[in-house]
Amino acid sequence: MQHETNRSPADEDDQADTAVLGLLLSPDEHGLWSVEEVERAMGERIATVDALARLHGAGLIHRFGEFVFATRAASAMDRMSF
Repeated sequence: MQHETNRSPADEDDQADTAVLGLLLSPDEHGLWSVEEVERAMGERIATVDALARLHGAGLIHRFGEFVFATRAASAMDRMSF
């Protein structure tokens, strides 16, 4: 019997947003990503495109044509430890 999780669509969206932003902020990776590269890294096209739209709308990423990168504010917040 599989363990079922009661994850709402909002929880899934939050998880996708967190994963995409984490990828863009990763110190081991380059800062500028093509949307296609992000989609390949995430393995889920629709969830990734939706996450990028939400992150852009929230002001956490910049879009430049088919390229995306984290904003300075997102990078600064990522460096802070609470």
